[in-house]
Amino acid sequence: MPRFDIITTNEARLKSATGKTADLIKEYLGYIEQLGAGKAGRLVPSPGETARAVRRRLGAAAKMGGKSLVIKRTADEVLFWAKERGTGLRRRGRPRKIE
Repeated sequence: MPRFDIITTNEARLKSATGKTADLIKEYLGYIEQLGAGKAGRLVPSPGETARAVRRRLGAAAKMGGKSLVIKRTADEVLFWAKERGTGLRRRGRPRKIE
């Protein structure tokens, strides 16, 4: 009889992904998982890569891993850290009219 386990959808997507993109996502997830509390990461693109591509890959990896990151791109590097929780919701737009 087969063994049955319940896993998250993100974990299933990550394990079933194949090809070059999957390898890149796994590499970038490794970078994300190395972050500790109050720590930030910096990625400097290798020759032939752009900071824009590194940022895009980092965002895709965070989304697939179910992580919330703040990602900032400068001219030649990408900075990222875990998004803090509990900062409250911020309403955007014009305030409601009180009658």
